[in-house]
Amino acid sequence: MTDTADAVDLVENVEATLREVGRAVRRTMLDAMPDGEPVHWLYGPMREYPSRPGKALRPALCLAAGRAFGAPTEELLGVGVAIELLHNAFLVHDDIADGSEMRRGRPTLSASHGLAAALNAGDGLAIVAGQVLRRATRRLDRDLADLVWGEFDTMALRTLEGQAIEIGWQRDDVENLDPQDCLNLIMHKTCWYTTIHPLRVGAIIGSRGTADLRPLVRFGFHFGAAFQIRDDLLNLVGDEATYGKEILGDLFEGKRTLPLVHLMSSATGADKVLVRDYLRRTRAERTAEQVSAVRRLMDDYGSIAFTREYAEGILLVAEEYFEQAFAQAEPGPDLDFLRALVPYVWARWR
Repeated sequence: MTDTADAVDLVENVEATLREVGRAVRRTMLDAMPDGEPVHWLYGPMREYPSRPGKALRPALCLAAGRAFGAPTEELLGVGVAIELLHNAFLVHDDIADGSEMRRGRPTLSASHGLAAALNAGDGLAIVAGQVLRRATRRLDRDLADLVWGEFDTMALRTLEGQAIEIGWQRDDVENLDPQDCLNLIMHKTCWYTTIHPLRVGAIIGSRGTADLRPLVRFGFHFGAAFQIRDDLLNLVGDEATYGKEILGDLFEGKRTLPLVHLMSSATGADKVLVRDYLRRTRAERTAEQVSAVRRLMDDYGSIAFTREYAEGILLVAEEYFEQAFAQAEPGPDLDFLRALVPYVWARWR
């Protein structure tokens, strides 16, 4: 889609925008944190994930979409910050559920503070997210504020549904899955709060509730699914220092990502027996040798290549939906940023 030099420029431009948004959002998140006691047991741990640099994709999408549809930054920043705070709350709880050890290059809250303190901090971040959203929506008229709150509630429920599906697959040792099942999980657990909601709520505020949200859902789903699958691949082939999370962590946790689902359906003979034995164990029971063996099988059965090609196909569809999604948007740097996101995902795979 782009030559090497263009790809490098595109990645740098997109990531420069994400860093700029990230700095503003981190400052605002930390300013929103309560002061006072107990600092050591609650408010200190609550500040840790918001202090660590992340992608800031969600608030960047909210800000860019909202401004492209006509809203000023001051009407959007608080909403974007609320989304990012809830994202951080979800991360704390995900790390507890998954038994993860690393988050953004440092120990997880559960690893450094214990499960109970981490759970409490995650709850606190979710409460602060609601406080920030309440203050942000005071800038809007009542009907528009109600729409934004309705979107926020729907997003949170869709995300919890996705988390429940993923936990259920592991708890009940579900094996008969296909790529469509993976996409359904990604739609709920990732896309709704990572891409669809930020785009929708930005467009709602910018257009004063008049934008057609259906094409935004279609674009947001396909872009978000490809972005998530790319992250799943990075967990298998990436560098931990760059990735910021535990490499092969998804395999240790037994997450039914698309590469693992492909392997589950493709493996035969002794290889299938090995995969089934691996799936039926808990994280604590999975050895590094067993996880490495499953990872090698993904190469042997073409699961990595299949996943990459599958995601590239989804990205092509996202590219087709983009113009429909932003047909009513105003030209400018925000629309340029949004348009660059699809080739950005392509470039990140090279």
